[in-house]
Amino acid sequence: MTRLPAGRSLLAVALGVSWQHRLLRHHVVPAAWRRQCFGAGSKAEDSSPVTPLLKHLMFKIKSTGPITVAEYMREVLTNPVKGYYMHHDMLGEKGDFVTSPEISQIFGELIGIWYVSEWMATGKPKTLQLVELGPGRGTLTDDILRVFNQLGSLLNKCDISIHLVEVSPKLSEIQALTLTGGKIQSELDVTSPVYMKGISKAGIPIFWYRELQDVPQGTCFYLAHEFFDALPIHKFQRTEQGWREVLIDINPKAPDQLCFVLAPSATPATEYFIQGKEARDHVEVCPDAGILIQRLACRIQEDGGAALIADYGHNGNKTDTFRSFRSHKLHDVLIAPGTADLTADVDFSYLQTMTQGRVATLGPLKQQEFLKNMGIDVRLQVLLQNSSDTAMHKHLLQSYDMLMNPKKMGDRFNFFALLPHQRLARSDQKVNLQHTKSLSAPVAGFGELVWK
Repeated sequence: MTRLPAGRSLLAVALGVSWQHRLLRHHVVPAAWRRQCFGAGSKAEDSSPVTPLLKHLMFKIKSTGPITVAEYMREVLTNPVKGYYMHHDMLGEKGDFVTSPEISQIFGELIGIWYVSEWMATGKPKTLQLVELGPGRGTLTDDILRVFNQLGSLLNKCDISIHLVEVSPKLSEIQALTLTGGKIQSELDVTSPVYMKGISKAGIPIFWYRELQDVPQGTCFYLAHEFFDALPIHKFQRTEQGWREVLIDINPKAPDQLCFVLAPSATPATEYFIQGKEARDHVEVCPDAGILIQRLACRIQEDGGAALIADYGHNGNKTDTFRSFRSHKLHDVLIAPGTADLTADVDFSYLQTMTQGRVATLGPLKQQEFLKNMGIDVRLQVLLQNSSDTAMHKHLLQSYDMLMNPKKMGDRFNFFALLPHQRLARSDQKVNLQHTKSLSAPVAGFGELVWK
């Protein structure tokens, strides 16, 4: 099945082939591992060099047997020595993919307005901790801080701080340059959860952490833009013998390549994650996303605040979405691991389930509709009127089209929010979490924002 590119392949053409269509053959192996083997990629890529991470993975497989897709993703993306995210800048035209904040300042400005709107709706608390998960280059936070600065008269009595959850040493360096001009201080106390800190250009303190649980409790407003799609997934396939987990093994036809295989029997993950009513033949589950959502829900339930998640995904209806991008093109997920991004669509229905009713949820809502509700058309006209430069006009219009066009990012990305139940309880009507138009006190983005 050919897949259309999502946000990480904005400049690409859909050339990838789903792993189910790469069946090589049944082959005889020791009884413990009788399975189907799925090929690792196109002939054009078969001559790719053996990367250090591939050597590491093959040694692990030879030592302990086939690994889960989740373990593969975790190693490829965040291995401390050779992980994809750890040591290079993958964003922008010279990288492997482009994100919305890198396309237009309008995107980040509207997100900033969303947080100010929710801060006001929660009674203007005296502290505001903005927590971004996986901040990329820091561009989105920088745009949000510009909004906070422009609305200084509204926020001047609020104690604002920025808390960034980032595991990549390379990206944290870039974030520090973007947000502080490089004026940072490494935390020398090894017992401190903060590994780096600095002051923004406007004087707002910024702290870096490796885990969400290290961020101090308080009135936090959380942001996760293209973060959940990079969390490790488990893959499962329905067979005549029942559900089997998809694993990754060494390709018997090519000893220097990897391939997909099916476990010979049900694994613990199969028993735990596959629901009895599941109608699909192929399922992807992200346990890390479930744990993270539970932590966010507990924090918001206890301390208030809100969370806004923006990512490409679905509502529990898609099957095989695991893919890879390199140089803005679809790339085989098993070729040259460590040199390309790995991603899978977010299952928003799973995220909603994992809140366990602790918070209210809104969405998922298409990016096109969310940004329109936030007033992107008004903001675009203001910027066009304030500039007489023809090149700037062209850039603004092209950026708007990229964000809003349903065939580009408009329909591929979704917004999903976690809010305290009391935030929506002010309405006399019964809140319909799937159809937000029924709210008499709409949340910005999920209802039309009134500009004054």
